Amino acid sequence: RLLILSTAPAAMAAKQKRGKKGSAAQYLTRTQALRKLQLSLPEFRRLCILKGIHPREPRKKPKGAAKTYYHVKDLAFLLHEPLLEIFRGIKAFQRKINKAKAKQQLELAEKLHNRRPGYTLDRLVRERYPAFVDAIRDLDDPLCMVNLFAVLPASKGYKIPADKVQMARRLSLEWQAYVSKTGSLKKTFVAVKGFYYQAEVAGQQVTWLVPHERSQVLPTDVDYRVMVTFLEFYETMLQFVLFKLYHGIGLSYPPSFDSKLESAAAGLNAVVTKPEGDDDDASTGPSLASID
Repeated sequence: RLLILSTAPAAMAAKQKRGKKGSAAQYLTRTQALRKLQLSLPEFRRLCILKGIHPREPRKKPKGAAKTYYHVKDLAFLLHEPLLEIFRGIKAFQRKINKAKAKQQLELAEKLHNRRPGYTLDRLVRERYPAFVDAIRDLDDPLCMVNLFAVLPASKGYKIPADKVQMARRLSLEWQAYVSKTGSLKKTFVAVKGFYYQAEVAGQQVTWLVPHERSQVLPTDVDYRVMVTFLEFYETMLQFVLFKLYHGIGLSYPPSFDSKLESAAAGLNAVVTKPEGDDDDASTGPSLASID
């Protein structure tokens, strides 16, 4: 009996607690992520789109197959994002504006609106695309989105701002002007959806779709706020890319537009490109100059 007791283990191994190891510890559901970040669902979606964070598909789904999962490292990445505090500040200002409007203090509401904090996405573009060739490889979706909004009507009911539509049209024409100036266009194809184009830029093939210019019917089952968030990032990214491409061929950026031709809907003919140094009033481009 003494021999048996002496050979027994001194202490039993501690039992592993459930949810502390494996997929249960590496992934969180979207509801858990919202609680961790203290964000609403629209704010969480917007931050994920701007940062390039996507849902994951773990092999084992501890909370069920119908849930959406995010990796804990991605959420830690979002937790230390400076935009998070800016979004919270904007939300606080919006509550003050709504409170002033409810009390019929319109002058105060206007002052608060003018003082509302703003933000830029320049840092995120350089963070997501450290090399210029990476941005060129990822141009397909931005160009398709910009050309789509270029033919859409602005609508307050569908949350499509007029300034976003105007910027999309401008960037679309600036890209077309560059492709035309450099002779980069290689293939075209006409389809029911629109015109497919393929160009070779910086040694990379870029393919995009330009919808037909006709009356657009906006479907009601589409969340246009999500699309506008994608457009917000893509517009900033395209400005970086076009700034570098234009200066690479010795042209100033942004190009000017002939007001008469623009009002006459002349399209690409309204774009006026100038060599670098000829236009003293031209903008110096994005604040971070270019993607290295």
